[in-house]
Amino acid sequence: MYKLLIVEDDRGIAQAVKTQAEMWEIEVHTVTNFRNVMEEFAKVDPHIVLLDIALPFFNGYHWCGEIRKVSKVPIIFISSAADNMNMIMAMNMGADDFIAKPFDQSLLMAKIQAILRRTYDFASSVPILEHRGALLNTGDNTLFYRDEKISLSKNEFRILHILMENKGKVVSREKLMELMWETDSFVDENTLTVNVGRLRKRLENAGLFGFITTKFGVGYLIEN
Repeated sequence: MYKLLIVEDDRGIAQAVKTQAEMWEIEVHTVTNFRNVMEEFAKVDPHIVLLDIALPFFNGYHWCGEIRKVSKVPIIFISSAADNMNMIMAMNMGADDFIAKPFDQSLLMAKIQAILRRTYDFASSVPILEHRGALLNTGDNTLFYRDEKISLSKNEFRILHILMENKGKVVSREKLMELMWETDSFVDENTLTVNVGRLRKRLENAGLFGFITTKFGVGYLIEN
């Protein structure tokens, strides 16, 4: 089942689209926290996004830019500000389509279905993992936080990936060692400690203090 994320503060419009989309067996999620759309985006991991321009706190262009930093998910703008300038700006920001309000629900669903078929017939969705505003794209091994890309080595990415996948659970040093054995180089406990230390330093330099917790004698943890 495809997942649709609606970023629209007009509850009437959002509910109408939700009702229509669910008739096409699309799983629909509507954003409620307009201060942090990316947190909800990461939780839902949608296949397509409907995005209004005029939103509380930050406009749709801002959130389109944030999404494009971590994902190629299709984005359709829906807005009453349908002049050429806004349409051009939306496309330049990375939108896939622009539909003017008021719109016909059947036309919207047809466009959504067409984009979903075009995008996912030969491709699969890439999950985005989120914690404390940090976004880890497992498709291209990138980490973003506060508009900044944080460079990670292959092993640093693998460590962070498994810890974020198991958020709230302690991951043993042995499990992390097994993960790092996939590399061509020899890995011992000291190498693991060094890699975790370097990863922590990168996170702290970006402002993510205390992101990884050590459980002495057991392993590591990213706490909920």
